[in-house]
Amino acid sequence: MSEVIWGLATSHVPSIGAAMDRGRTADPGWAPLFEGYEPARAWLARRTPDVAILIYNDHANGVDLDIVPTFALGTAERYRVADEGFGRRPVPDVVGAPDLSFHLVQQLMDEGFDLTVFQELDVDHGFTVPLSVWTPNPGDAWPCPVIPLLVNVIRYPQPTAARCYALGQALGRAIASFQGAGTVGILGTGGMSHQLAGARAGFVNPEFDHMFLDAIANDPEKLAALSREDYIREAGSEGIEMIMWLIMRGALNERVRTVHTAYHIPASNTAAGLALFDNRADSTD
Repeated sequence: MSEVIWGLATSHVPSIGAAMDRGRTADPGWAPLFEGYEPARAWLARRTPDVAILIYNDHANGVDLDIVPTFALGTAERYRVADEGFGRRPVPDVVGAPDLSFHLVQQLMDEGFDLTVFQELDVDHGFTVPLSVWTPNPGDAWPCPVIPLLVNVIRYPQPTAARCYALGQALGRAIASFQGAGTVGILGTGGMSHQLAGARAGFVNPEFDHMFLDAIANDPEKLAALSREDYIREAGSEGIEMIMWLIMRGALNERVRTVHTAYHIPASNTAAGLALFDNRADSTD
């Protein structure tokens, strides 16, 4: 039996990765954001799982926009860092965990989630920036193997928040039934409120974001009940990415301990948030 020991939700703004890669994290415009990450990073550095699962959306770098799966899971042994048009980020490629991946595919299919399966996949900033938020100096390798779980939050109709939360719950059950992983960390990425184009370009909604940060810990069902239109109206057209946080939260226990939260406006033109949860039932630290 494998155990989910923590869940981490974080924004995946590409400029966050660029600021790290260019050594600008102490610049006045960036320092408050990265200072907010430090308590989470310190806690995570002492609790490295055997495997991590990272829930994200591709930005037309690993998946062509002509074919966008609603949910997809990688089963590869290795995932290359994508070149998004300005060179690959100077971070390690990602080692996969095929045995756990195949187990998850079967278990989730048996629960009614018809997944697309990627046996080869390049991962973009939606994947690598959260890894850098977790581990800013990975050296030659990330702390553990990582499995990508892709979600369509770009092409309408996106999956509902309720469907994402249900997928997370099924994911938690599938992990618990696996004998080989030991401990698992889960990252949910995207958001918070932002809109990149149109009449509301630059829109952020701190009131909604703070409500979300509280509810993701204490009342995720409230967030799962919101419609696509609710998310787009309250959080902007790209703010619907926050439904991916619900997959992470669904895989955790009903009650979790909040280790740390952070919130910053703006990272680029985006409200950026972080929430770290301890999922160990007997945790005292």
